[in-house]
Amino acid sequence: MAVEFTVKVDPSVVTDGQPLSGRLLIFMRKDDGKPSDGFGVNSRDPKAVWVSGIEIRNLEPGKPVIVDPDRLSFPSAFSTADAGSYQIFALLDRDHSYTYNGPGPGDVYSQVVKAAMPTAMAELTLYKSIPERKPDIPANVRLIDLESSLLSAFWGRPVLMKAAVFLPPDYDGSKERYPVFYHITGYGGTRFSALRGAAQLTADMTSGKRPPMIHVYLESQMSLGHHTWADSANNGPWGTALAKELIPYLEKQFRMDAKPSGRFLTGHSSGGWATLWLMVTNPDLFGATWSTAPDPVDFRNFTGPDIYTAKNAYLRPEGGDYNLVRDKGTELMSIRQYAQRERVLGYYGGQFGAFNAVFSPKGPDGQPMQLFDIDTGRIDPEVAKAWERYDISLLLRRNWATLGPKLKGKINIIVGTADTFHLDESVRLLDAELKKLGSDARIEYIEGKTHSDLYNDGLADRIAWEMYRLARPKARATAK
Repeated sequence: MAVEFTVKVDPSVVTDGQPLSGRLLIFMRKDDGKPSDGFGVNSRDPKAVWVSGIEIRNLEPGKPVIVDPDRLSFPSAFSTADAGSYQIFALLDRDHSYTYNGPGPGDVYSQVVKAAMPTAMAELTLYKSIPERKPDIPANVRLIDLESSLLSAFWGRPVLMKAAVFLPPDYDGSKERYPVFYHITGYGGTRFSALRGAAQLTADMTSGKRPPMIHVYLESQMSLGHHTWADSANNGPWGTALAKELIPYLEKQFRMDAKPSGRFLTGHSSGGWATLWLMVTNPDLFGATWSTAPDPVDFRNFTGPDIYTAKNAYLRPEGGDYNLVRDKGTELMSIRQYAQRERVLGYYGGQFGAFNAVFSPKGPDGQPMQLFDIDTGRIDPEVAKAWERYDISLLLRRNWATLGPKLKGKINIIVGTADTFHLDESVRLLDAELKKLGSDARIEYIEGKTHSDLYNDGLADRIAWEMYRLARPKARATAK
C-alpha cells in the first residue's frame, strides 16, 4: 500500500524571500499518546523510529511537494509498518549537518502529526525555524579564526582553522609562559562544546585542583565530517596546516611554552584517534598524547571486521552481523544498521562518511571512495589497501626504527573495557604490537567503563597533572 506525505512551507520561516533547500528528513514512530514537539532516531532501539531522507530544492509557500518516504528509508519501508496509529515529524536540514550536529540553527521543522498506517496520507507543514544561539564567551576565552593558505589553496576558496583558547586565571596578571593542553573533541563536537565547562575549569585552576595551563580546543568538524587533523586526498592538508600555520600563530599570540615539552595532546573518540595520529606523525612537535577511546587504531579490527582480509564489513565469518553499538554488555545496533541509517540521514559528514573522507582516495566522481558498499557490505580491496596509510598500528610497525626512540614516554591510551563502539578491541591489537616492539607506551583499560562515562572519575584532572609534571618537573610536590 502506498504511503505519501504532503510537505508545505509556512511563509513565516522564509525570512529572506528565498525558497528553501536541504535534506528533508521525515521521522515516524508508534503513537504512545504523549505530546511531543519533535523526535529523532533512536540508537538504543534502531527499529523504533523510521526515517526517510530526500534532497529538496526550492521549496516555497504555496507549492507543496509530495514525498514517497519508501524511496530511501530506515530501518525498512514506511509501508511495511504494522497497522496502527503513528506520530510523524519532518525536519529540513538546510546545511546538511544533521548527521554530526543533529538539528541546528536555520533548520525548519513541522509539528508532530498523527496518522494511521499502513496507508498514511499525512500533511506536514514546516512552520518553525531553529534560532541561532550565540554562546556566552567567558572573558578568559579567545576565539581564533585563522585563514589557512594551505587549506585555501587545496579548496580554491578561503578556509578557516578555528579554535577556542582558554587562558588560566592569572594570565593577565603575570608574565609567565604556560604549557599548552591541545584538545580535539570527538565526532560532532565543536570548539564551543568545551565552553560549558569553562567556569568550572577556571574555578579548578584557581583552587589548585587543576594546574595552570593554556587550553586550546581545536575545531575539527567540516562538511565531510570530522577531519581528524590528518592530511587527506578529500579534506586537504589539515595536519600540515596545524603544524605549520595554526600552532606557530598561537605561539606568537599567547605566552605559550612554544617547545615540545610544553605541547600536549588529548582527545576522545575521533579526537582520540586524531591526537594519536598527530603524535606519531609529528613526534618532534609534541611532548605526549593522552588519547582516550580512540577510533580504530589497528584496521585489523575496524569496529569488528579486519578490512584487509574480510570480504564483507557487515557479516561475521561465523555468521551473523557485526555489532557496533552496545551498552553494558547489551548489543544495540549493527554496523549494517548504523551505515544504512547514516545514508538516509545524509551520508556526507556521517561517521562512516567521515572515515571515507579521511582515509580513502578521491573517486572518479570527485567524492571519497567508499570502503564498503552500503547495501551489501562488500569491502573494496583497493580502497582497503589505500587505508593502510592511516593504520596507526601498521605505521608504527613499519617505521619503528625511526619512530620508536622519538615516541619514548609520549604515548598514553585510555579506553573502557565496555566501550560503546567496541573500540577497546582495536586498542588491544595495537597494545600487543607495541609490546612486541618494546615500546614503553602506557595503555590503560578501565574496567566496565563505556564510551560516555570514561571521564566520570576524575580522569581529566589526572591527565592535566600528568601533562603539567612533564612540563614542570619541579611541580611534582605541589600537585593536588
